[in-house]
Amino acid sequence: MMDYQLYTLANGIRIMYKYAPSAITHCCLLVNAGSRDEPEHQEGLAHFIEHLLFKETERRNTTQILNRLELVGADLNAYTTKEYTCIHASLLNPYLERTIDLFEDIFFHSTFPEEELEKERGVIQDEIASYLDQPEEAIQDDFEDLLFKGHPIGKNILGTTETVGALSRTDMKQFIAANYNTAEMVFAVFGNYQFKKVIKLADKYFGNLAPNYAKKSREIPSANNGGRHIVHKPISQTHCLIGNQAYSSSHPSKTGLLLLNNLLGGIGMSNRLNLEIREKHGIAYTIESNYTPLTDTGIFSIYFGTDTEKTEKAARLVHKELKKLRDQQLGTLQLHQAKQKFIGQIALAEENRMSLIISMAKSLLDFNCVDTLPQLFEKINNVTAEQLQEISNEIFDESKMITLLFEPKE
Repeated sequence: MMDYQLYTLANGIRIMYKYAPSAITHCCLLVNAGSRDEPEHQEGLAHFIEHLLFKETERRNTTQILNRLELVGADLNAYTTKEYTCIHASLLNPYLERTIDLFEDIFFHSTFPEEELEKERGVIQDEIASYLDQPEEAIQDDFEDLLFKGHPIGKNILGTTETVGALSRTDMKQFIAANYNTAEMVFAVFGNYQFKKVIKLADKYFGNLAPNYAKKSREIPSANNGGRHIVHKPISQTHCLIGNQAYSSSHPSKTGLLLLNNLLGGIGMSNRLNLEIREKHGIAYTIESNYTPLTDTGIFSIYFGTDTEKTEKAARLVHKELKKLRDQQLGTLQLHQAKQKFIGQIALAEENRMSLIISMAKSLLDFNCVDTLPQLFEKINNVTAEQLQEISNEIFDESKMITLLFEPKE
């Protein structure tokens, strides 16, 4: 049984509602358009648009936009990913209409004035410079560029100083027209209301918007070939990223890889990589693994930072852990413990209601449905040791993995 309610407006925008007996509401407006949809040489465009949504509309100036929710203690923010643009807010229940009104205004009536565009261009270029000064962040983007060589998925979401410097108001209008498909938008609310009230307010503000059924074509990336890459930078320690392309969000082995990732380097201090590399050998302060499924591919990676003379030992220990998973099936107790840990973490994560409602909206965009917790737990419990070994041999194949090192300049 669904634990949410759904309604579709005449223009295709879907309204999702999940009840919560709370004085606080969390809501988001999510559109299936991100950095991978940008034309060539316009990297950073989707993110630039997200920034400018808060600058000026046909009815409000920047100060009025920022004060609209902050004056009632609400929190308004936004972000851009490879595949989505999202604005979201947390607020006291009486201010839902005020929030929907603002969402509609900034998302559909932003004017992108030249003066604001130029100011924000400088802000984003400073953001890019700041980001590049953080090697633990910058290495992820360089790694993805190698992993998806020449493909839009591999490009930095922020763009480059040069591409951001060349973007125009016309570029923004054209991107929105080509990618902001109203049938690929979800407005989701997690709060304490009657569903009919949510529908009434959503219809009042979103219902008369003109439909946009623009179709975009996303190219599936080709497979990577592996390899080792070293970049010298003015840093004090070595940063290393090891990884491979992985399963898409709809792949039947996604759940198994999520479980493996959590076992290897997921949340908490008891994962295998942390126990081996940090606790046993003491050669890395931070070591973690990540798996990000996208609609037609995925990214699996392991990151660590350490002193340069310890890098090779740390890398050998990482590959040793991966080899164990390729060569040996998990025992019955190991598998049970891995599942129980993962299930418990997912259940606890439900307490972060903003993350939950955004995750539900993404699932609706990608699959036209949202798994309940019992359905998700059943998928995890159905994963077998044989399947995990098969996944390990496919994704953790050392010959196909890319290694990127940021090393200190001598």
